[in-house]
Amino acid sequence: MAENDVGLPELAGDGSQDGLPLLEKSNSGETDLKRSAVDLEAVYDVPVTVQAILGKSAMEVSQLLKLSRGTVVQLDRKVGEAIDIYVNNRLVARGEVVLVEDRLGVTMTEIIKSGQN
Repeated sequence: MAENDVGLPELAGDGSQDGLPLLEKSNSGETDLKRSAVDLEAVYDVPVTVQAILGKSAMEVSQLLKLSRGTVVQLDRKVGEAIDIYVNNRLVARGEVVLVEDRLGVTMTEIIKSGQN
């Protein structure tokens, strides 16, 4: 381990705090996340900004000034193509627009891992 490296505990098994592993395995083989959920309670009230980007369009200021009610602005996406979902300006998922009663919503279809765009 390099001088500036910080050791991280194992998620299951030997790397435990207070004698308890961070994640415990249940008899069924599924990971028990109860302890992790309790550990996250401190951040439950932290506000985040969520954006669902339908598409983008570039135009000159002169074109922007000509926009009026009923003007159609063509976006860079096709109908049915996945939209981007950002949390705090970071791409985290792609999804589809859905209708929930009389409001628009988004269903996530793909989670984006860090560094993957």
